Amino acid sequence: MTARPARTRHLDPGLDLQIEWIIRAPKEKIWAAWTTPDQLAQWWIPAPLTLRVDALELSPGGAFSTRMSDDGTNWHPHVDAVFLVVEEGHRLVFTNAVNSSWHPALPDPVAMTTEIILADHADGTDYTAVVRHGSPEQRARHEELGFFDGWGTVTDQLAAAVE
Repeated sequence: MTARPARTRHLDPGLDLQIEWIIRAPKEKIWAAWTTPDQLAQWWIPAPLTLRVDALELSPGGAFSTRMSDDGTNWHPHVDAVFLVVEEGHRLVFTNAVNSSWHPALPDPVAMTTEIILADHADGTDYTAVVRHGSPEQRARHEELGFFDGWGTVTDQLAAAVE
C-alpha cells in the first residue's frame, strides 16, 4: 500500500468559517512564522495581548499549547490542542477537541478543527485558514464572538511580520 498525503476536505458553509489572504511573502517565511515558537508568539494573538508558546510539537499527535496575557505576568489558557496533520511547508491541521495530553476536551468557547493551507501565488502566498465546527450552532457562536475580526487581525499581524 502506498501512503499519500491527507487531502483538504471540502468547505461546508453550515459548519465552517474561512478566511483567505494573499500575503506578499514566500510560503517558507509563513511556515516558519507558524512553526517557530518565538515567531508564532509575535503575531498569533491580537495586540496588545501577548502570547507564550508552551508546546509546538510539529507531528501528528503533537501538542500545541499556548497561553495569553494582558500584562506579561498573569497567563491564561489560549489554545490547548493536538496536531492532526503536518505537511511540511504547505499545511497544518490541529484540533482543540482533543487537548495536548490527548484527553477529549470541551473547550470554551467552541471546539474546532483548524486547517492552515499555504499555496504559491504570483504575489507571494495564498493563505487560507478553515475553521471547522461540530454543529451549525457552534459555527454561529464562533462567528458571533468575532471570528472574522479576530482571525483577520492576527492574519494582518502575520502578514506584517513576514512581508
